[in-house]
Amino acid sequence: MPFYHKLGKIPSKRHTQFRKPDGTLFQEQLFSTEGFSSVYSILYHHYPPTVIAKAGDPVDVSPRVALPKQMKPRCFKGFLASPAEDYLKSRTPLMVNSDCIISVAAPQKSMTDYFFKNADADEIIFIHEGNGTLKTMYGNIDFEYGDYLIIPRGTIYQMHFNQSGNRLLITESFSPVETPNRYRNEHGQLLEHSPYCERDIKSPQVLETHDERGEFLIYIKKQSMMYPYLYSFHPFDVVGWDGYNYPYGFSIHNFEPITGRVHQPPPVHQTFQTRGFVVCSFVPRMYDYHPLSIPAPYHHSNVDSDELLYYVDGDFMSRKNVERGMMTLHPAGIPHGPHPGTIERSIGAKETHELAVMIDTFRPLMLTEDALSIEDGAYHLSWKI
Repeated sequence: MPFYHKLGKIPSKRHTQFRKPDGTLFQEQLFSTEGFSSVYSILYHHYPPTVIAKAGDPVDVSPRVALPKQMKPRCFKGFLASPAEDYLKSRTPLMVNSDCIISVAAPQKSMTDYFFKNADADEIIFIHEGNGTLKTMYGNIDFEYGDYLIIPRGTIYQMHFNQSGNRLLITESFSPVETPNRYRNEHGQLLEHSPYCERDIKSPQVLETHDERGEFLIYIKKQSMMYPYLYSFHPFDVVGWDGYNYPYGFSIHNFEPITGRVHQPPPVHQTFQTRGFVVCSFVPRMYDYHPLSIPAPYHHSNVDSDELLYYVDGDFMSRKNVERGMMTLHPAGIPHGPHPGTIERSIGAKETHELAVMIDTFRPLMLTEDALSIEDGAYHLSWKI
């Protein structure tokens, strides 16, 4: 996480006695996703977070891979993925490799009778349509159109929506999601040339503490299996916490684009990094201002990464027939670039109003059966002249 944060009541010194008014101890929990050597938070619970009432039988939720190997430009229409009332059932994996799972989701109802914990992966949830509140053991974060929600692995949470029409892009990362190295100083603070800063981060602000005993259903995802667990105490029984490891939000609308006299390469749009992929945000911006500049991107070869572009809103001068929720995949090994005629048409343009999320993976993406079911099969022929 970018900075230290705390909420609620905590003792003056960690790993020391912290007692309730009745004299019993609050239960301390250290929370980190990489052992004791990385960022962490310390939480204080009313009750031990270990009291299991029942462990149910797991269900296999592995993505159904249809194409483990492929090298063809492809296009998918994300809004064709069927809505589902339940949040977890609405998650539709489209692409997967050993570093990530990329899904779309169209949940129609809030999570009210269960909680969820991804024990395998950090999650990046991009809110394309809808708004509501992410409720976690760290507190609540309100979200709206254009927000990224970063949820560290192991975080127990609920998604509460204010409406039935919601569209999400969900990326599960098997390594921590971080701010880019080149935008941080040695102390972790975002630098002056970073396209966003700590003021733009939506950290948890409302800590709802539930002092409740009963049976609380938590679905835990581990190794592509979904385990139903019943716990004896409400998972949001935290009275206070502090540290660097917690969920947060960031709006794509607060990403400040980096521009230049000539066309800037995709890394200037980078928003997050992991060990296996990067996430970039394409936002409205002024075009290049060299008198002979060509605003359209130049042709380039994908040698080291697969490039997935998720179209959110606006106009895209380098692509024809773009729809909201459309996803294009340009695999490593072959070059790609603007559609015919778009380079010449871009000359003289002063600005763009495009809004898109790009995910570049360092290992090839495998396609699922669900991805092929929403594919535009003729996309690879769209550069014909």
